[in-house]
Amino acid sequence: MERVAIDFIGPLPRTKQGNKYIMVIGDYFTKWTEAYPVEKIDAKTTAKELIDNFITRFGIPLLIHTDQGKNFESELFKEICIILGIEKTRTSIARPQSDGMI
Repeated sequence: MERVAIDFIGPLPRTKQGNKYIMVIGDYFTKWTEAYPVEKIDAKTTAKELIDNFITRFGIPLLIHTDQGKNFESELFKEICIILGIEKTRTSIARPQSDGMI
């Protein structure tokens, strides 16, 4: 999985485990999609889920495409991308054509 898109679904009704959102990661080439339940959509949770659940299973992607959410534009997320050698792209404001496949 070289090029992936990441986004969130929610808020949804809270589960018994306390989750309100679903983090969705999809591969552009294979269209393989993973979904991870999360409690919140802050930078720390986003980074942790990406590393613990996606990268450990599929390896480090070459490129991640996201929207301009605070969690994706945070210094933490940017630094993780730099350290892991991931190119990060994002959608343009008010231009839905630039949205990813997710």
